[in-house]
Amino acid sequence: MPASPVNIDAEREYIAGLEKGLAVIEAFAEKQGPITVSEAAEFANASRASARRCLRTLTQLGYAEHDGKYFRLAPRALRLGHAYLASTPLVRVAQPLIEAASERTRRSVSVAVLDSNRVVIVARSYVQRSLSGGLGVGSWLPAYCSANGRVLLSGLPDSEAERILRNTRRTKLTPRTLIGIPEIMKEIRGVRERGYATNDEEVEPGLWTIAVPLRARSGAVGGSLSMSCIGNFSDRKQLLKLVPELQATAMRLSSML
Repeated sequence: MPASPVNIDAEREYIAGLEKGLAVIEAFAEKQGPITVSEAAEFANASRASARRCLRTLTQLGYAEHDGKYFRLAPRALRLGHAYLASTPLVRVAQPLIEAASERTRRSVSVAVLDSNRVVIVARSYVQRSLSGGLGVGSWLPAYCSANGRVLLSGLPDSEAERILRNTRRTKLTPRTLIGIPEIMKEIRGVRERGYATNDEEVEPGLWTIAVPLRARSGAVGGSLSMSCIGNFSDRKQLLKLVPELQATAMRLSSML
């Protein structure tokens, strides 16, 4: 098989050092806490020397702190995430709409987008009764087993969705988590037919979620809206009745983008 053509201009403009630096920043999320040089090198798939230089540079620029052994991200690192939120119309337009939906339903509402094989929460409204407050903006979930993820994967061709699933480490987060590609693809196709996804304790025991697609004017799925509950069968039936409300919010949001 002939080799794929190389984009020479893209190769010349590619900054490998920036790639390593970003990988080291993401290593903090993987570790979910302070990291050593060795841990940064392992998570970022870099040499110790390269990881050390990245961490030292981040510290010098004020994005990280060092206590002699461990490195921690500094508050300045929040600027990186805020730059995305501030520059993305979806987030600015979505927030007042999902807050209004929360007022009507007394449920927290989340907006999520697909990031490779993960789902990232980019906007969220809260209500006092919410029991799933742990998912704030910037939190992520696996796409293969979450309602948001299956909605977002449903917007892709089967071949692309299957490629993402094959390249994902699929583990059983609960006894109910589906990990087989045929079973997951069946759920994804069901989302296309129904127009919404449900998730029954696949991410967390007791957690039940509904999600609907957020479509661009072209019809492409560019995000998802979701609500969750932790409760008994009656609570889940009540949540399912809110699918039309969630779909109406998604349509209003889509018309404004």
